[in-house]
Amino acid sequence: MNQIMPNNSKVSGHRSTLFSITLKPFLALVFILMISLGVKAENLVAVTTEQVKPLPADVALAKIWTYQQNLVAVDSRNNIWVFDQTTDKWDKKDASFQGIVKGAAISTDSTYLLMADPSTGWINRVESFGTNEQTQRYSMPQLPEPLKSAAASILDEKLFIVGTSAQGASKMLALDLSSDNGVWQNYPVWSGEGGLVTSVIAQTDKLQVTLKHEASTEEQMWQWLPKDGWQQRSTLQGNVIEGTARSMGQGHALYLATSADGSSVKVMSFQTITGAWAELERWDNHGTLAGTGWKKGILWVASANDQNGTQLGLAQVQSRQNLLSVTDWVILVVYLIAMLGMGLYFYLKQGQSSESNFFLGGRSIPFWAAGISIYASNASSISYIAVPAKAFATNWQYLMSNMILVLGLIFVAIWIVPLLRKLNLISVFHYLETRFHPSIRVISSILFIVFQLGGRMTVILYLPSLALSTVTGLDITMCILVMGFVTICYTVLGGMKAVIWTDVLQLFVMFGGTIFAIVFILMKLDGGTAEFISSAMADDKFKMVDFSFNLTDATIWGFLFLVFFDTVLTFPKDQVLMQRVFSTSSAKEAGRSMWTFSAIVIPGSAMFYLIGTALYVFYQANPGRMDPSLSLDATFPLFISAELPVGVTGLIIAGIFAAAMSTLSSILNSVATVSTVDFYEKWFKSSDEKTNLRFAEIITVVAGLIGIALALLLASYNVNSLLDVALELWGLLGGGFAGAYTLGMFTKRANWQGVIVGVTASFIVTFMAWTVDLVHPYFYMPLSVFVCIVVGYASSWFFPAPERLDGLTIYADPAKSKVHAADQ
Repeated sequence: MNQIMPNNSKVSGHRSTLFSITLKPFLALVFILMISLGVKAENLVAVTTEQVKPLPADVALAKIWTYQQNLVAVDSRNNIWVFDQTTDKWDKKDASFQGIVKGAAISTDSTYLLMADPSTGWINRVESFGTNEQTQRYSMPQLPEPLKSAAASILDEKLFIVGTSAQGASKMLALDLSSDNGVWQNYPVWSGEGGLVTSVIAQTDKLQVTLKHEASTEEQMWQWLPKDGWQQRSTLQGNVIEGTARSMGQGHALYLATSADGSSVKVMSFQTITGAWAELERWDNHGTLAGTGWKKGILWVASANDQNGTQLGLAQVQSRQNLLSVTDWVILVVYLIAMLGMGLYFYLKQGQSSESNFFLGGRSIPFWAAGISIYASNASSISYIAVPAKAFATNWQYLMSNMILVLGLIFVAIWIVPLLRKLNLISVFHYLETRFHPSIRVISSILFIVFQLGGRMTVILYLPSLALSTVTGLDITMCILVMGFVTICYTVLGGMKAVIWTDVLQLFVMFGGTIFAIVFILMKLDGGTAEFISSAMADDKFKMVDFSFNLTDATIWGFLFLVFFDTVLTFPKDQVLMQRVFSTSSAKEAGRSMWTFSAIVIPGSAMFYLIGTALYVFYQANPGRMDPSLSLDATFPLFISAELPVGVTGLIIAGIFAAAMSTLSSILNSVATVSTVDFYEKWFKSSDEKTNLRFAEIITVVAGLIGIALALLLASYNVNSLLDVALELWGLLGGGFAGAYTLGMFTKRANWQGVIVGVTASFIVTFMAWTVDLVHPYFYMPLSVFVCIVVGYASSWFFPAPERLDGLTIYADPAKSKVHAADQ
């Protein structure tokens, strides 16, 4: 067996050759591109306007709103009209209102109308209104007091009304729509002077309210969050036109407003995270009266030229996809060819001569390469996209989990990793069989395979492909297929050596692209680094520590709990990570791989958070460069495609591919390993090594095809909600068996019967916690582990103590272990 040791001259030549055939040409191409940077400066969005057929000329429109993408209007005689888009005409419904419609709040299945008394004009009740083949209305609880003016919106299944009472006091009322016997509740309002409420909209987890003071040519923007209360965000130069405010995407609000002097009408977007306004379009004001959100923009109502009837117009936001240049395509293609080349290189150099080579790289991987691979496989494309989006939207609070993680990894490197490496395992689940019972190994192995294919691999393929497709025009199907098939090819060809060494290259691609993006943003800011730091600190974007005792939020206590139970005590649960540990030459080298991983975690994670904060400062200074229709997860891909120089865009997109492919290859190899070692070899004991290897190669291909198929299914049906539930359920189902490692390594009394009881109890408790939202989803896994440990250990005392423990706990001498690779 060829040994690859750090100080071996043969290995040095091997790495030099590898560098020459893959990394050197790639870096040379990047260097050439850096010499001639060209910054893109096209507008990201355009606003298109069109006329919409108005109501009949003899009908005076009084109020208009949107329900399930249909326009609904009420005329001055309280008749109801619905616009039929297929026939392009207004249909009068056989129904009418009793009272004056003053406002509307829309949910997915109903419209809630603010109704005023005709004699006073004050709002005194709400009607639930639905439009289908038969118009239906339902009575709601009476308002506790009449309001002179108000606007409404729906947030978290509550109907919020914000307005002014008959006495001139500002009011906010809320009604729980999920309750059949709800009553109106009073909520505190903003501090300072009151004002006329011109709009209320719900955006993600908050309410956005605009206020107009008498004789003022500007309006205040206030924000309300259930946990934090009221905060003044910004000022709008002009006045919001009635009914035209709407939420858009995950972080924008869209408004139609008159200019300060009333001479023009402008389409404005408000970035609810950065608090910045951007003017998207403007035209002369010809008597715009009201409007409503419709399709991808705002429909407005204006006086007709002949003073009879009204005119309707629609202003829609049109996103522009930033197509890749030829140079970007060249970069991406060169990268993909380099990945295939590495797999082919290892195949031609040594082939797959043994299971140890295919699964563990011959147990000869240098510790530093194994450590880098652990980080690269752990930092998937989701991290490359979702972490910057999280830092953009919030702060650095989640980085604290990684800082605490490093402390936990020190313990893992000293105690856990050497213990398991000395057992010469291939599948980490074999430990559960040796320490407890074969059934525990089988069930945990099945759960691992199902989650990796049905959850993790699918997400890693789908989400970055979706983000890239949205902003670059890359076909989502093509992204999934290319990443999937290239990864399958080099994983099958090169086995674990190809997986690890491509991880090393991919880490440099990821980090290189991220560092360039950060430097680029700092250079684009007028005040450079000083502006970046001052703006971020002013908005508390560097906040990392929350000392509150609240497990429903990401607090430092929650992270301590999480790291202790989800890393320190249960690190072996992840075959993907442990397989790299097993690929080193000795227990000492295995421990060093964890030290390498620890050294990369904080600076690596900090870079992803830093780019998110840099994006926040950049878009706060350049609000017009954002696309209001995109999700927050598309923030970094949008910046890559729209702002970075030609060629560098291709490099960083290659980085996103790299982040995905490093994790995908790790998953494929680990699934093939577990399928072969834990199932095939146990069922077909007479099979030879060549047959086992052939089975592993087939499983690698089949697993990859399953992941690709499921990702394409998500792309076709957009079943994101089911995906979220699947990931949460993994936290519930996986925690019990993770706790089994703790009972096995740290106790002498735990037995297989007690573990079964503990796992069952963990399922029940965590499922109940999930149904009532007891804790933040981040903590389902540690909660499940905690229950398994406590119940499993206590239950073990009701059954006989285990007999064979040599080398299986931290208390025994590992040298006495009788577990060998041949036992697999």
